[in-house]
Amino acid sequence: MAGLELLFNCASNSITCSQDALICFVHWEIVKSGYKCVGIGDEPKDGEKKSELLPHNWNESKELYALRYRSNDDKSNLLLKAFTVDSTLIFNLMDSMTEKVTDLTVTVSEYVDEANLQTFESVFKNTDELTAKLKSSLLPAKKEERQGKTEKKTESERPSNLRDPDSDPLLIPTRGPPRRHPPNWPDPMAPFAAGGADLDPFGGRAGGMIVDPLRAGFPRSGFDPSSGIPGVLPPGAVPPGARFDPFGPVGRHRPGPDPDHMPPPGYDDMFM
Repeated sequence: MAGLELLFNCASNSITCSQDALICFVHWEIVKSGYKCVGIGDEPKDGEKKSELLPHNWNESKELYALRYRSNDDKSNLLLKAFTVDSTLIFNLMDSMTEKVTDLTVTVSEYVDEANLQTFESVFKNTDELTAKLKSSLLPAKKEERQGKTEKKTESERPSNLRDPDSDPLLIPTRGPPRRHPPNWPDPMAPFAAGGADLDPFGGRAGGMIVDPLRAGFPRSGFDPSSGIPGVLPPGAVPPGARFDPFGPVGRHRPGPDPDHMPPPGYDDMFM
């Protein structure tokens, strides 16, 4: 705070109340943010120069303080106004570049010791708290902070080319090739591998057959439904060992005429 100490010592002869001391502190925080004071009042005047010091007659009015600032790169101007209301100072700061107005109300006695207005070492108190309030509620962000926020905003607003297939209603799901091999069913010779409820007479479940037709000792036909029925069922549609009741003649595509296709006698007699 060496810079604030030099500023305070330069302005100490004109500091006559607690509000003056608080204005001095706020002025130095604005200077540290990259600005210099160019004058007092709302309107600019001829011959004004940027300075880190407070201008002449800066505290002429104890009810209303008005100070103007310009950034070090001459791209932005600030207008600071402070109104005295009872024991508080109400600060208003307008940034000409962003046209943004910020405000902050400060209780003067919480940060200035009126009994030590001429002693820099004891005139200010709770300076860290006051600085945090000024930076968060009143002062404009520094150039580096503004650029960082702009870059973060740009990255957050950048559209993503990646789509979630589960949430895209226009995305048609891919379909794999048809299954060419039967599924890996359990071994049909294993006890109760398939149709356990029917084949297990002692399992305590519904159903059950006393004799497993696959293991009854009788010769088995050569027809195996698990291998599929050409033109009717694909391979693997019937689990190995499961009971299967054909829903049509098993060789209905045999060569030769089908008796069901023969017309009934007299089908073309209109009087029948």
